[in-house]
Amino acid sequence: MMKRSHSRAGTWRLPVALAAMLAAGSSWAQWTLEGADSEVNFVSIKNASVAETHSFGSLQGSISEAGEIAVSIDLGSVATGIEIRDERMREILFEVVKFPTAMVSATVSPDILDAVTAGGAVTTELPVTVTLHGVEKPLLITVRAVGQVGGKLHVFTPRPVVVNAADFDLGAGVVALQQIAGLASISTAVPVTVNLVFAHAP
Repeated sequence: MMKRSHSRAGTWRLPVALAAMLAAGSSWAQWTLEGADSEVNFVSIKNASVAETHSFGSLQGSISEAGEIAVSIDLGSVATGIEIRDERMREILFEVVKFPTAMVSATVSPDILDAVTAGGAVTTELPVTVTLHGVEKPLLITVRAVGQVGGKLHVFTPRPVVVNAADFDLGAGVVALQQIAGLASISTAVPVTVNLVFAHAP
């Protein structure tokens, strides 16, 4: 488990850098994320057996010609299907006033990009860096990339990625949500699925 950085400048270095990369848009990107066709979903499990699927409605991202991947998730866009629960997650769990976005970065081999650009499909283990709630943590996830007609690139997780809320200092927020909702339990192990579509930049 990685602790929050003692240096606030260090904690924010990666999000600021990624935000700058995303803002640059197609001037540096080979692909840009199609937000309307992309999804990041997660499952919460309450009272030991009740599972519910939630999502985020606002995503941005790019892949550079060198294979640098940057994806930004607007945590304020969390959608659970219940308005008061959305509000509680924004304010109590994610603390979006302090930490409005989650950032994911990775670098993929140009050989893989060439293969999928030619219409191929590649499954690989990809080291990623996730910055969430002020904590930066490396994860190794399995992703599948598929080249599509029209220069699009489909990247998804063929199986859920289990994220532990405690690893990102979200444990206290989970406990607070459990208490305010009067639940017996909320699992801190959260399955996450990613389904992203990138369009080739002009």
